Amino acid sequence: MTAPLMPKATAVWLVQNTTLTFKQIGDFCELHELEVQAIADGDVAANIVGLNPVTGGQLTNEEIARCENDPTAALVGIQAERNVKAQNSKNKKILSPSQRNDKPAAILWILRNCPEIIDSQICKLIGTTKPTIMALRNGTHRDMVMIKPKNPVAIGLCKEKDLDEAIAFSKKWVEQKNNPTKKTVSGKKKINAKKKEAKLKAKQKEAAKKKEAKLKAKQKEAAKKKEAKLKAKQKEAAKKKEAKLKAKQKEAAKRKEAKIKEKTAKAKIKKKNP
Repeated sequence: MTAPLMPKATAVWLVQNTTLTFKQIGDFCELHELEVQAIADGDVAANIVGLNPVTGGQLTNEEIARCENDPTAALVGIQAERNVKAQNSKNKKILSPSQRNDKPAAILWILRNCPEIIDSQICKLIGTTKPTIMALRNGTHRDMVMIKPKNPVAIGLCKEKDLDEAIAFSKKWVEQKNNPTKKTVSGKKKINAKKKEAKLKAKQKEAAKKKEAKLKAKQKEAAKKKEAKLKAKQKEAAKKKEAKLKAKQKEAAKRKEAKIKEKTAKAKIKKKNP
């Protein structure tokens, strides 16, 4: 967890008003155990007025009592103080007092461990100003002696992903600055290029649609012609078959009629010549 607001003042109050061990107080306030002992002996922070962490909304009386009864237990801040890191990852405007107090420490950590990150990216990550960054870089900050570098990810001021992106962006920016001959496409040109590409894609898509529609129409027309030809052939075959059948029937009828006539003629002759 992050150190409470004014850690030494909080440590003074805990030393004076509780029976917590120096280690428990040191772990909560992010101070060395010997430093807490020096506070208890009056060698350090003699003129500092104690700050009550209970009224400050960082600890509860029940939590203090629990740790007083168990010297091996560690103080745990209230839920609101512990949840502020998760809230901060979604909305950078939500910061606990301890996180706001740790901003210079986070900036100093970035300056020492990630010197390639440019100032504008530090401002975006931590939510600070360029004069503050300059003061910490030059060692002219008013609290320079007291500031200890802290990882901004560990104290909840930013995400690991944001830090990596800031490093990548800064490296790219420095590279472009050091190589002015390597021209980059301006924003307007990029937009025009995108528009041109989109127009070309739309044109190609339209041409593909037309080609497909033409091919389908051609295939449909060919299918119709084939079907019509097949129907005509079938009709012609049916007509021929019908004509052949009629001719056969007519021939059979003629033969039958001729046979009847012949039979009738024979009967007449027989009648005349019994």
